[in-house]
Amino acid sequence: MAKRLPSVPPVISGFTSIRPLGTGGFSDVFLYEQDFPKREVAVKVMLDASGDSDQLKMFATEADALARLSAHPAILSVFQASRATDGRPYLVMEYCPDSYATAYREYLLSIGEVLDVSVRMAGALETVHRAGILHRDIKPSNILRTPTGAPVLSDFGVASARFFSIDDDRVAMSVPWAAPEIVTEQTAGSTASDIWSLGATVYSLLAGHSPFEREGVGENSVEKLQSRIRRAKYSPIGREDVPDELEAVLARAMSHDPASRQSTAEIFGQQLQAVQRQLGLAVTELEILGDRSVTESMRSMSQPSSVTGRIPRQISTGHAGRTARIDTRPGSVKIRRTLDDVPNSTAKQKISPRMAVIIASLGAVAAVLAVVMLVLGG
Repeated sequence: MAKRLPSVPPVISGFTSIRPLGTGGFSDVFLYEQDFPKREVAVKVMLDASGDSDQLKMFATEADALARLSAHPAILSVFQASRATDGRPYLVMEYCPDSYATAYREYLLSIGEVLDVSVRMAGALETVHRAGILHRDIKPSNILRTPTGAPVLSDFGVASARFFSIDDDRVAMSVPWAAPEIVTEQTAGSTASDIWSLGATVYSLLAGHSPFEREGVGENSVEKLQSRIRRAKYSPIGREDVPDELEAVLARAMSHDPASRQSTAEIFGQQLQAVQRQLGLAVTELEILGDRSVTESMRSMSQPSSVTGRIPRQISTGHAGRTARIDTRPGSVKIRRTLDDVPNSTAKQKISPRMAVIIASLGAVAAVLAVVMLVLGG
């Protein structure tokens, strides 16, 4: 069945439409150029200005989630949200020219790259969970790559927020990466099912296919995939450069019993860091936004932004003000979003005002002594 053509890009003040980027069930994404500051951005636009209430809630939830979480360096930034001149709600987002949607199928990704991406996604997912949100659709195509090649988690359209008054019973399912309890519709999503999906995504990036795909015509129908996922029998990746320890981490993340999986994305990320150390690779920073401040912020806003009225025109400014948790163990390396490796350092200690005055005074005395010695020596 052929995909539908994209809708007509709306007129948005301060932006010039360039070309379509993709189509979805209830929205399209276009590439625009922002007039000031000058940059390319991705604009997600609803197809219908009077979309049904569920679609409007999903759109508003995505805007709210990204606005609150995009300070994290591995979560897609949203810059602006409003309504176009034709009434359709839209989101202005960071433009990412690439994703892992097909890359893992086209060529073999190095274990170093996969582990780096995976730790970053674990930090992003832990931040999402600490904010009281479930992503519910983690898969390779939702890991985008910025122009510098840094991975970011995207597509919160089917996210579920515990602090929002929205319908949590919609089952979000991308079958190849869905947990058994999602496939059997025992739950619409949980922390454990998100961890399963992240584990299945990491497996896919390493194996070149989703965990339960099999060779052969007709072997990967939705029904057969669902049947294998229900049984959830883990099959080793089989790459010679994938150590048993990494297989064990992924097998645990994809346990049939949700209680047997890592209890948090943070633990999953820490176990991946341990594999990096074992392999002698640079240890990727597990960046997590502060839990209490993020959670309280979410609690204080119990309703998603209304898209039936006016959406705040400026709801986020990107990655400013992030808080990171830094791995300070021996041999670790802090990896910036630009992928530059820099040595890890201990935290700087705060200096009291009194101590600062003493230090400044000592510096002045030292300078005077230096001048006196210079004069005497002359």
